[in-house]
Amino acid sequence: MAAPIPREWTGLQQFPAATQTKLHELLGKLKEENVSTLTILVMGKGGVGKSSTVNSIVGERVATVSAFQSEGLRPTMCSRTRVGFTLNIIDTPGLIEGGYINEQAVEIIKRFLLGKTIDVLLYVDRLDAYRMDTLDEQVIKAITNSFGKDIWRRALVVLTHAQLSPPDGIDYNEFFTKRSEALLRYIRSGVGINKREYGDFRLPIALVENSGRCKTNEHGEKVCLFHAVFDLIFICARILMVDR
Repeated sequence: MAAPIPREWTGLQQFPAATQTKLHELLGKLKEENVSTLTILVMGKGGVGKSSTVNSIVGERVATVSAFQSEGLRPTMCSRTRVGFTLNIIDTPGLIEGGYINEQAVEIIKRFLLGKTIDVLLYVDRLDAYRMDTLDEQVIKAITNSFGKDIWRRALVVLTHAQLSPPDGIDYNEFFTKRSEALLRYIRSGVGINKREYGDFRLPIALVENSGRCKTNEHGEKVCLFHAVFDLIFICARILMVDR
């Protein structure tokens, strides 16, 4: 399948002026480093907010989001360009069906990605998913088996539904820490990271609230740890530069 022709990133115009300014400064710095393209692969279980996060980054409804519609098997790629920089985001279906890994979906994703260079993996899960189970580890193992262990060295963990009230009166920061640690343990186990490799295996984590409930600062920017599009793109760009 031919790659889509990049369209102008007009969705940026809906973001606060402060966010637009910061993002243009970042794109300018990337251009100085001869980085003109960033390709992000978005993966995770179904219903965790992958497509909503893609829409939040682009500032347009480029991925279908429906609470009452099952996900299709085919990945989709959105390409946007701004001041000589191209952002590609690949949205993928959830990998679990009927309590097991959907091998057909995995194979379709692998074929879709043939010939494409993935700069950053966004592994998406929900902050308000209080318990981990074997399905989480299955998804992580499936990603690792399909794309290799090293893809996790170019990964960013995204926890959606960040504007929540923790249960039982737990402090928000304490809840976030415990939730993050639990998820990272499963990722290390699924990837096959041993204790000697822990120091070299540090995954950045971003909190995301894709609804209108996220609080804003005096500039109108979202403050769920990343300001709408800017901080998430910044972290992805930093991962890309380190990898290069």
